[in-house]
Amino acid sequence: MKIGIISRQPGYSVRRLREEARLRGHHVKTIKFAECYVDIQQNHPEVRYRGELLNEFDAIIPRIMPGMSNYGAAIIRQFEMMGVYTPVKSIAISRSRDKLRSLQLLSKSGVGIPKTIFSRETDQVDDLLAHFEVPVIIKLATGTQGNGVVLAETRKAAKSVIQAFYVNDTSFLIQEFVEESAGTDIRAFVVGNKVVASMQRQSLDDDFRSNIHQGGQGKVVKLTDEERRTALRAAKAMGLAICGVDMMRSNRGPLVLEVNSSPGLEGIEAATGRNVAGKIIEYIEINARRDQKKDKVGA
Repeated sequence: MKIGIISRQPGYSVRRLREEARLRGHHVKTIKFAECYVDIQQNHPEVRYRGELLNEFDAIIPRIMPGMSNYGAAIIRQFEMMGVYTPVKSIAISRSRDKLRSLQLLSKSGVGIPKTIFSRETDQVDDLLAHFEVPVIIKLATGTQGNGVVLAETRKAAKSVIQAFYVNDTSFLIQEFVEESAGTDIRAFVVGNKVVASMQRQSLDDDFRSNIHQGGQGKVVKLTDEERRTALRAAKAMGLAICGVDMMRSNRGPLVLEVNSSPGLEGIEAATGRNVAGKIIEYIEINARRDQKKDKVGA
């Protein structure tokens, strides 16, 4: 099978996927999507890369990281129009990068989430904060990897942060602070209808953020049945066959913080010893062939 890995800047995750695909006998090519362009004609969609037509792939693996999500999703959408199999759809990438839309979808699907208010411009700051006990967490709607996240320990501090966001004309989220899970969360790695690996991430100091990009440390963790069901339900709600579901343990059960459409492999493979990259390639083998059989039957 010919597989394209669509990435902006290849790193550990791309290397591992390429390695596992080649071990299983597949031809693999890494494509930097920022250098792709699309040729849009009636009934004849094309993707070109450095002047070359990309029409040989049986499947692609999107690795669309934050920063160029819209452009990356557009390139994946063009591959979809060409009939190339992808386990991560363009619409799911777009959903996952929109914090508000993600929470709306999770809420509608009955997935536990922290109490959240979304806002942009209002002078009713006191009313916003009246829905929460302090401290509260305030997040930029576009923040990623723990950036753009502030813990406001008093109402005065929260007001100052909110007013600063207003000045910068920025949408933001206010979320409850779950004290019992401060500095700790769980990453469940979903492939298909299974959680193939899970780790607990712990901040190394007093930082309430456990994200590994912020210095968090990962270790293997055994999920409860409820946590496993929550992770799978969250992945399904977002339409993602491959994703990382970030949850925190609370007194009222698991609460989903985020569903990542391009979860990194380095931290979770190191923490758990699981061959997550191999599971992804195995899933693509099965489902790309199934997809091709459907096309033949339809023809």
